[in-house]
Amino acid sequence: MDPVLYRRRLIPDECILLKDDVILECNEEHIVTSWNAIRPKKDLHHGYSCYFLKEGFKVSKFFYEDGRLLYWYCDIVDYDYSKADNRLIVTDLLADVIIYPDGFVKVVDLDELVTSLEARTISLDTLKSCLRKLDKLLGIIYAGNFNSLTRFIEDHEN
Repeated sequence: MDPVLYRRRLIPDECILLKDDVILECNEEHIVTSWNAIRPKKDLHHGYSCYFLKEGFKVSKFFYEDGRLLYWYCDIVDYDYSKADNRLIVTDLLADVIIYPDGFVKVVDLDELVTSLEARTISLDTLKSCLRKLDKLLGIIYAGNFNSLTRFIEDHEN
């Protein structure tokens, strides 16, 4: 049975049940979902996400309402699975990578890591883990191997 997914954010402090996300694939290594934006923005309308359970990141493909690619958005995350109630809480560790359709790569929200550390909402060990995961993800991207991550989503697109 597929787990119940939650998204936990540190800034702002919130934990949201992803009740409308559709799980397209689920195994021990990754979970692929399709979704509509929880809080639609001017551009972001819907997308797909792949949770890489062993690597500690989530890769999402964001779309405009008309189906055009907005960009790829990669979150560095921690996973907390409760077998008793089949619940997976995905904690956003703040550091993110955006990959635009033209291939431009932008790392964002590193300042939020410092803010969270100072506010003691993230531990030093978690911050270190986040930076290691970010480095691993950037290594994949800069080596030209991002398609090894995006293929899980692209296999489910109609």
